[in-house]
Amino acid sequence: MQPQAGADALTAVATEIGAQVGIQEAEAFLVAHPEIHFIDLLIADMNGIVRGKRIDRSALAKAFEKGIALPASVFALNIQGTTVEETGLGLEIGDADRICLPIPGTLTVEPWQKRPTGQLLMTMYELDRKTPFFADPRYVLQRIVERFKDLKLTPVSAFELEFYLIDQENITGRPQPPRSPMSGKRPNSVQVYSMDDLDEYAEFLEDVIEAAHEQGIPADAIVAESAPGQFEVNLHHVDDPVKACDFNVLLKRVIKNVAYDHEMDTTFMAKPYHNQAGSGMHLHVSLVDGEGRNVFAGDAEQPNDMLRWAVGGLVATMNDAMALFCPNINSYRRFSPEYYVPSPATWGVDTRTASRRLPGGDPEALRIEHRVAGADANPYLLMAAVLAGIHYGISNRIEPPPVTVG
Repeated sequence: MQPQAGADALTAVATEIGAQVGIQEAEAFLVAHPEIHFIDLLIADMNGIVRGKRIDRSALAKAFEKGIALPASVFALNIQGTTVEETGLGLEIGDADRICLPIPGTLTVEPWQKRPTGQLLMTMYELDRKTPFFADPRYVLQRIVERFKDLKLTPVSAFELEFYLIDQENITGRPQPPRSPMSGKRPNSVQVYSMDDLDEYAEFLEDVIEAAHEQGIPADAIVAESAPGQFEVNLHHVDDPVKACDFNVLLKRVIKNVAYDHEMDTTFMAKPYHNQAGSGMHLHVSLVDGEGRNVFAGDAEQPNDMLRWAVGGLVATMNDAMALFCPNINSYRRFSPEYYVPSPATWGVDTRTASRRLPGGDPEALRIEHRVAGADANPYLLMAAVLAGIHYGISNRIEPPPVTVG
């Protein structure tokens, strides 16, 4: 048997085993949830927007065994949902299908649905069901994560996600904050970290956290941000960057649907109001070795070689990755000096004016906070770009520019 033929045979066996394990997962889920009638099969597009199909419970086992067909043009859609034909994934190939297979361990309940419904994350493959589809952002990230095995390091990461609550009725086509469920008043002041604002929307925010936990999403804190109706949800760090992005995508869906149940809408636009703060997607990253030790640990004022080189790589690659950090025209409206949105390729210690911040606190938990991307970025591509920059810096021992102070 030729080497490639042998590899293909092993892949086929692994695929078959995975399908059988998935079918067992599906059967156990349906037994545990006899009330479930439908399952949403979900895949995140190039904008991080969830697409997919809704199937009857009777088709769940088949979805694990055979997958489902979706057009490759899912990854050629712009933010308005229109196919960008220049990608070559639309009419040029006849809007042809590829196969989406389930991601094990992502089968959960959608707690906001009035009709009991489940959900399952998918990822796209070629028609052979063995070759990952090159344009799937999840696969792009997986390839970057693989590089860290050569360094014998594992990325640990967490997201902070900002968003706005908005009224379901806009004024002359423009968004406005929703009326408080408690007071009936429409907020118009800026009270960052306000506990009163949290109280005003307490039921919605509590439902978000409860729904997230019911789906296994590690959301652990909510704060009122720098504008009326703006909030931030923090996700707990995990040692699997792909899973961290899965949590991010699913958390957005939780927030949108729970808000709708509370008769409010949400927006993850980077800059929905010209005179208010933008919404960012801050990413915290550290690296651990084979014994689970943080290789960045130490004094932030005098960062060790690994941390310094990682920062150097991020600074060196920032311009090349801006289209991933800021994928839309609106993304660039967020960059305003008075709103803590740094645009130069800088770094600093415990300063929110730097695009790469080394937070103060526990030296053992020292990490890099990447502050450039807006909430409209695709989390998989954001993570891939950040990890690629870190890997480049460490592999080439890139020294960063002088630290930014003040």
